[in-house]
Amino acid sequence: MRSILYIIAVILIIGWAIGTFAYAAGGLIHILLVIAVIALVLGLFRRDTNVI
Repeated sequence: MRSILYIIAVILIIGWAIGTFAYAAGGLIHILLVIAVIALVLGLFRRDTNVI
């Protein structure tokens, strides 16, 4: 019985660690997406001003 509880505890800790990393990575992905959109918009504005 003790080994089953140990296995369950290890699985829960691993799941918690993966969940925490996924949450942090999700925030990082959103920040990178915002930076990419800003870079795209700035690139479009710079192209338009060079054409005129």
